Amino acid sequence: MQLNLQMIFLLLMGTLADTGEVFDTTHEDNTIFSFEIGSGSVIRAWDVALRTMKVGEVAKITCKPEYAYGSAGSPPDIPADATLVFEVELVACRPRKGSSMSSVSEERARLDELKKQREMAAAVKEEEKKKREEAKAAAAARIQAKLDAKKGGGKGKGKSK
Repeated sequence: MQLNLQMIFLLLMGTLADTGEVFDTTHEDNTIFSFEIGSGSVIRAWDVALRTMKVGEVAKITCKPEYAYGSAGSPPDIPADATLVFEVELVACRPRKGSSMSSVSEERARLDELKKQREMAAAVKEEEKKKREEAKAAAAARIQAKLDAKKGGGKGKGKSK
C-alpha cells in the first residue's frame, strides 16, 4: 500500500554514471527542489527510493535507464539509455494537500501495529524453536542413558550363558 501523503523537499546533484558530468544541481544556487511522491512528476527511481528515506538523510541513488528517462533520454543533458547517479538530501516532507493528518497518523499506527505483530510472531517462533531443541536434547540424553545402562550392566534382561 502506498502512502498518499508526501510532499518532498530535497537538495540534489545529478550526474551521468558514465562520465560523472553534472546535469542538475540545487547546490549552486542553494535552492530546494520539491515534488509530490507518486504524482508522476519525477523519475520512477525517486518515487521508489525517496519513500524509504528519513528527513536529514543523505543518499546516493543509482538509477538504471528503465527507472529514469529510458531510451528517450532527456535532451540535451541526458542521453538515451543513461544510468544516472543522484546524491540527495531529504530536507523535509509534509502531508500532501488534501490528505488528512488523521489518515497519516492512522497509517503510521497501523504500520507500528504490524511491526509489533511481526516481532511477537518472531519471538514465539524463536521460543518454539528453543523448546524443540530442548526436547531433542532431553530425548538424546534419555537414549544415551539407556545405551549406557545396557553397556554397563549387562545384567538383568537378556539370556545368560
